[in-house]
Amino acid sequence: MIELSGIGKTYRRPSGEAVNALMDVSLRIEEGEFLAIVGSSGSGKSTLMNILGLLDVPSTGSYRLRGEETSAFSPGEQARWRNKRIGFVFQTFHLLARTSAVENVELPLLYSDRKNIRGMGRKALELVGLGDRLAHRPSELSGGQQQRVAIARALVNDPEIILADEPTGNLDSATSNEIMQMLIALNREGRTIIMVTHEPDIANWAKRQIVMRDGLVFKESLTADLLAAAHA
Repeated sequence: MIELSGIGKTYRRPSGEAVNALMDVSLRIEEGEFLAIVGSSGSGKSTLMNILGLLDVPSTGSYRLRGEETSAFSPGEQARWRNKRIGFVFQTFHLLARTSAVENVELPLLYSDRKNIRGMGRKALELVGLGDRLAHRPSELSGGQQQRVAIARALVNDPEIILADEPTGNLDSATSNEIMQMLIALNREGRTIIMVTHEPDIANWAKRQIVMRDGLVFKESLTADLLAAAHA
């Protein structure tokens, strides 16, 4: 589904100094995978996530998405991919404060060319167990419920890929487990999940992990192998 080859990303400071956020990253992600991208702050994991989500473009290398070279995408094609085929979940939820849960979920539908969108927001909230919170505003919801609304928003267009950037970063341990169980269930339904985290225990929910360090893929492992080695 996703193939990165020799991806690099260079930014320039106001002084003109070059900063290499990514260097020669090559990675293949199969359909239906659950991958965790792990690393400390400044390791390049968020830059990599932005490139995967077509929110940024690489400076060098090739990014092929379902066999299509993304460097050839027009801005309109990038937007259509993000709207229809990629769902985003963020650490800080990004919900509109004065807008109800169902209206927040329905926001991506405003840019959809679907002929019939009636009831889709309600259905997405029901999928995440919030069918009784349709009219609640974010301030009337717990942190875990707000993240569920954010997941419902990511699901409303039935995407193939879900990109989750620190999805449990603002949540307590019990609520984090609930959110991860939900992502596991979505993965079992066939969706490809790519998650960025700096927390090893959260990364262990994924089937495969890559560790980023200084803009490079430092290590890649199957989670089952990591856990077996830890208990050996």
